[in-house]
Amino acid sequence: MASKSYRRKPATKRKSNATSKWIFYLISFVLFLFVAIGIYKFRDGFLYYLGFKTDKNVENLSKEERKLADIRIYEVLHKHDDKAIGFDVSEYQSEIDWEQTYHIDESFELSFVFIRATAGKNKVDSRFKENWKASKERELIRGAYHYYRPNENSIEQAENFIKTVKLQKGDLPPVLDIEKLSKSQSIDSLKVGLRRWLKKVEKHYKVKPIIYSGESYYTDFLKEEFSEYPLWIANYNFWRNDLESDWQFWQFTEKAQIEGVEGMVDVNIFNGNKNKLLLKCIR
Repeated sequence: MASKSYRRKPATKRKSNATSKWIFYLISFVLFLFVAIGIYKFRDGFLYYLGFKTDKNVENLSKEERKLADIRIYEVLHKHDDKAIGFDVSEYQSEIDWEQTYHIDESFELSFVFIRATAGKNKVDSRFKENWKASKERELIRGAYHYYRPNENSIEQAENFIKTVKLQKGDLPPVLDIEKLSKSQSIDSLKVGLRRWLKKVEKHYKVKPIIYSGESYYTDFLKEEFSEYPLWIANYNFWRNDLESDWQFWQFTEKAQIEGVEGMVDVNIFNGNKNKLLLKCIR
């Protein structure tokens, strides 16, 4: 009898299916691990939100965005509850009820505030005078900042600030807020102007000013030549949880809600407790 011939099925397809399943399981495991780490990382914030937060909505933020912002803010403040916490304001916050500005979410005490005083060579913040006085009455540690306009004369900008701000014992050093590049001059020329502002203001108040800027801006343009100045860094990166050792202040969000203040507010953490912050003030 003639023997039957059997044709083997190709193994390539079976191997391909097995490989696809293995890749699928691997990707699924990685995604699960990522989500699990995220939940663990922000567990306190999620528990806080689920247990205590009301369903508040803020202009320009969806409910989900508001929820994520609240979780982020709580988690960072919870991690740094041994440090002094503050905020910063300008005329954009409109009239502030300073007697309500004691806590964030009734959990974290507010110890200090930075208030915009001036911008450029001739702008005075329309609410600086009342905010400056009211924050003192509220017994917050207060500081004043100048928004630097790169295309305007630096000495005139310094004079605008000096004419407007009368610092007293217990106030924080003056702040230079630099966020933009000049449209009409080189970066080297901009640095000369910044240095002139800093030197003139330091000579007047007898204290070294603080530089405020975004982390990338500071690293790219200022760090090499201005590292001797105290730093107030803005970085809203969702995954950053700590200050660098050379940051005196960290502005970690622009989306906080504070009782007594309209809209959203910037919140800052000082790299130390309130007693250490008092040592940084004018004496």
